[in-house]
Amino acid sequence: MHRRLLATAAALVLGAIALPAEAQQRTRLTVYTALENEQLAPFKTAAEAAVRDIEIAWVRDSTGVITARLLAERANPRADVVWGLSAFSLLQMEALDMLEPYTPRGAEALRPAMRSDRSPMTWTGMDAFVSAICFNTAVARQRNLPRPATWADLLNPALRGQVVMPNPASSGTGFLTIAGWIGAMGEDRAWQFMTSLHENVQVYTHSGSAPCNNAARGEYGAGLSFDMRAVTLRNQGAPIDIIVPTDGVGFDLEATAILRGTRNLAAAQRLADFAVSRPAMEVYGRFYALLALPGVTPSVQGYPADFEQRLVNVNFREMGAQRERILAEWTRRFDNKSAPRN
Repeated sequence: MHRRLLATAAALVLGAIALPAEAQQRTRLTVYTALENEQLAPFKTAAEAAVRDIEIAWVRDSTGVITARLLAERANPRADVVWGLSAFSLLQMEALDMLEPYTPRGAEALRPAMRSDRSPMTWTGMDAFVSAICFNTAVARQRNLPRPATWADLLNPALRGQVVMPNPASSGTGFLTIAGWIGAMGEDRAWQFMTSLHENVQVYTHSGSAPCNNAARGEYGAGLSFDMRAVTLRNQGAPIDIIVPTDGVGFDLEATAILRGTRNLAAAQRLADFAVSRPAMEVYGRFYALLALPGVTPSVQGYPADFEQRLVNVNFREMGAQRERILAEWTRRFDNKSAPRN
């Protein structure tokens, strides 16, 4: 009996030791992202449940900041994976040979416009989001502000000081917005439009969500932001109309890529496989209405009708190649109204 008790105790001790060792076999992936803060937990939970031998360590900031950080770390990458970053940024990184070629399992089923055209692929799309105007109807009544239906309507002098938009040098939403104007108007006319709009803009924020948040709180009449943030705030009861201008809107793709030089390539590939899967798309569909994988029905409610039909033709590869030049020019012209950086 004494021997059996000793054997049982020894087995319990060994089992207790084995559990941490088993947990230590999980590979910790450093994942850079510009996802919204409320998306981090559900994305991490879904990925770690599907790929049980990985652990995600997020590094999160706005698109411009994360892109600048990735470019600065080019010679010594610290990220394993980018999950949730603008396709404009990833195409810029692709041109610098910073992305690991890999075609995730099932990626061929993604919409052709929402995945890399390289073989093997260098990035894969997740979802698309569009620029939109968050228009506070309560503020509009109080201040007698005209409701805009087009981008051109934002030039109305009645909206002087009532418009806030993201700085495109720090915000992916800001960049997709001006990319849409360039795609719809041509670059010369787009700069003329932005110069006129500048007269009505009170401040350029460093976050794509901030203008809609500002408008929802009643600080400004019109916040240029993106559809997901607008839908979320209206579903929470904010007194905002979601305006998708009838003269065409810019859009961007959230995408996934593996960093060349990662020391955790096999684990990074397993995460990339998950990122294009149907279960992942269902998680994306809690927030976005246009998904990269056809046949997955989004569960998010409240999206404006016909927004998909108002997308302008944007050459992602060309805009990615011109991104630095365009941002430098925007900064030279308009940065004097940018909010202070934290």
